[in-house]
Amino acid sequence: MADYSGLSADRIIQEIARFNGNIALVAQAMRCSRQTIYNYIKKHPSIEAALRDERETMIDNVESRLYKAALDGEAWAVCFFLKTQAKHRGYIERAEITGAEGNPIVVKFVTKD
Repeated sequence: MADYSGLSADRIIQEIARFNGNIALVAQAMRCSRQTIYNYIKKHPSIEAALRDERETMIDNVESRLYKAALDGEAWAVCFFLKTQAKHRGYIERAEITGAEGNPIVVKFVTKD
């Protein structure tokens, strides 16, 4: 059986910050399984909060990179940004489903009589 005496909420929180919320790396650094870390997360709201905060920071950082790429004129970033952040202005990609040659779709119901 593994020795988990080195595990503590404070140490896990430090490792979560060190590895930007990557649980696999946290577990590796602490020489235990990911499941052990997940079990600690369930038991300690402070660890859960630290993980949530770290992952929110990750999202913030990537959003900043996306925004910078859009401002730099990267077409993919402009398109993605508008589709996700400017829907209220009509930047929505929709699939239009029609019948043959753009005509209405005809639906026939068949019943057993």
